Amino acid sequence: MSAPTDSSVAPQGRPFSVLRSPFSGGEAATLHAFILAGGRGERFWPISTFNRPKQFCTLFGGKPLIAQAVDRLAGLVPQTNIRIITSADLVPATRDALPGLPAANVIGEPIGRDTAAAVALACGIVAREDPQGVALILPADPLIADEAAFRDALALAAAQAAREPVIATVGIAPTYPATGYGYIECADESAPGVRRVRRFVEKPDLATAERYLATGAFVWNAGIFVWRADTMAAAFRAHAPQWLPLIENPTDLETLYPTLPKLSVDYAIMEKSDNLVVVRGDFGWDDVGTLPALARQFPADPQGNVAIAPTYALDAAGNIVAAEGDPRATALLGVSGLIVVHTPKATLVCTQDAAQDLKRLVATLPPDLR
Repeated sequence: MSAPTDSSVAPQGRPFSVLRSPFSGGEAATLHAFILAGGRGERFWPISTFNRPKQFCTLFGGKPLIAQAVDRLAGLVPQTNIRIITSADLVPATRDALPGLPAANVIGEPIGRDTAAAVALACGIVAREDPQGVALILPADPLIADEAAFRDALALAAAQAAREPVIATVGIAPTYPATGYGYIECADESAPGVRRVRRFVEKPDLATAERYLATGAFVWNAGIFVWRADTMAAAFRAHAPQWLPLIENPTDLETLYPTLPKLSVDYAIMEKSDNLVVVRGDFGWDDVGTLPALARQFPADPQGNVAIAPTYALDAAGNIVAAEGDPRATALLGVSGLIVVHTPKATLVCTQDAAQDLKRLVATLPPDLR
């Protein structure tokens, strides 16, 4: 498969793993993917627990979400160049879920320090192994309906990051006025299919989200970033020098991680940088961040009940029933708007409106149930 020339953009419909960059003296720039899998998914309890968080969920297609995240990079990034950054205690389970990935490519953080530390670690690894390499930073557990379009968007962002000293992001074309996501405002076009970023904005209220949607200038922030190692190192040097020791020595995690602030890369770098560009992604993205999202992924009966487990309903409407690893049946009578989830360890019953507050409930549970 041929790489694009220096003057080209990533060809749509033709993924690639080697780019040509005028900033690398004509040498090939290889792609490296880092999948961030340190979250615990409290808002998806009891399917997601502290010891088995959402990335191991198999409800969606029978394969763990983290395995799907690796699989969809096929043809774009070689498996040897895919790494998982997760919590140290989740390393064994992650390796079990990804038997085709080299064991050394699953990296355990000794302590959670949010995404700025994980991105700095990724930067240090690429800078040491492949100074002209281009890194993709990806979340572990979204669902992607059109994987070819997803790879095309990543390839276009990677081509731009290889050619210019920019930090690229793939923003999601919004389909409704979501209040649970951050947004990115797009500015003028810097290359075909690539726009400059005007600003990152926090999760809005409904009226603001509706206004963002009406302008057509905003995309959802999906936490997908693409950069050349030297570009990202320069951003840390300028805006977040506390993380530079990790970039310079990405093997000494036990010593360095406890010294780092707990901060997202959005706050540490992205909101302070003026060299950001965005590719608009329209590939059926869903982060399934909360249990009500199950209704977007599974069909409903004529009464609007979504059943992902044996369910019997009478005079019941708009309910969600799910089970993982637990075959018991659920009977619904005269109820609406409920979520019922069974696992071998716990059963949850709540209203769909209350599901946003699951983290508060989980915090009150004994450790063996969290």
